[in-house]
Amino acid sequence: MSLIARSVCRTLNQASRGIHSTACVQQVARPEKRIKCTLIPGDGVGPELVYSVQEVFKAANVPVDFETFFFSEINPVLSSKLEDVTASIQKNKICLKGILATPDYSRTGELQTLNMKLRNELDLFANVVHVRSLPGVKTRHNNIDTVIIREQTEGEYSALEHESVDGVVECLKIITAKKSMRIAKFAFDYATKNNRKKVTCVHKANIMKLGDGLFLRSCEEISKLYPRIQFEKMIVDNTTMQLVSNPHQFDVMVTPNLYGSIVDNIACGLVGGAGVVAGASYSAETCVFEPGARHTFSEAVGKNVANPTAMLLCSSKLLRHVNLHNYSDMITNAIFRVLKSGKVRTKDLGGQNTTNEFTLAVIAHLK
Repeated sequence: MSLIARSVCRTLNQASRGIHSTACVQQVARPEKRIKCTLIPGDGVGPELVYSVQEVFKAANVPVDFETFFFSEINPVLSSKLEDVTASIQKNKICLKGILATPDYSRTGELQTLNMKLRNELDLFANVVHVRSLPGVKTRHNNIDTVIIREQTEGEYSALEHESVDGVVECLKIITAKKSMRIAKFAFDYATKNNRKKVTCVHKANIMKLGDGLFLRSCEEISKLYPRIQFEKMIVDNTTMQLVSNPHQFDVMVTPNLYGSIVDNIACGLVGGAGVVAGASYSAETCVFEPGARHTFSEAVGKNVANPTAMLLCSSKLLRHVNLHNYSDMITNAIFRVLKSGKVRTKDLGGQNTTNEFTLAVIAHLK
């Protein structure tokens, strides 16, 4: 067994302490063909959350086999190579991914992060985060149901920075018509397919007249092709205020890179926090499922306190993506039953239960 494989096994074994899938589950018949999925445990509590998914999949007899890669920017010596990971995802077409930590520039000297490299290699241009209220999770606003679609291969995250003279840094924000039109069409196609009524373009074209102006004009142009979908535009700072005061006005939101990251995190906070929202990133050929709010929660590593809901919902979305609808519904319904009952809650939702206990509760509710 290689050094990388041993490292991953150690990490997952540590996460598994205390979990024994003793619940009796009526298992779904195993189909003849099994599906292979790339698995990136990620940093922080990622391996612990991924282990929860593996335990639930095992209990439900889900016909998915994981091809695991330890992939990390903060542990580069043990990390798999980028080309090996991308080759696996391109072959399998699907990936379940934990959050990757990003060290600051002073530690690496590298402007482009591993996340950015992975997205660019696979052309994962569309990040989709469906933010909705969950049963049994009490928040200020109820019945939230909003989708945030973010272009994530350019914009402020282009890694084009330089210090022209001492104390003066120039940072380039790249906006192209081609990619703006592509993400706008993706948003309107998503709205059409999912019976959504409105698309809101989030921008700052009043100040960044050329860059955000191009993004806004691209969205306006694409909107003309979808007369049945209402289109509106909103400045990003007003959007953040409107989101926390009246989130029900939003249906589908389409944003450039940085604004999408900010709006994602605000919206996740409205429905319970980083531990309860799933996300996915799409290219024309592949799909990577990862939590909607990108926090590694490194301070909780080994404490058995992280909420696995977001990662479990990611796994459910993955199963639906590959047409394993029965398994997807089974897992989602089990999660909702546990949350609705209120008897088992992790600390982020006001309870005292552990990651392992929540996982066992989900397994017990599989039907």
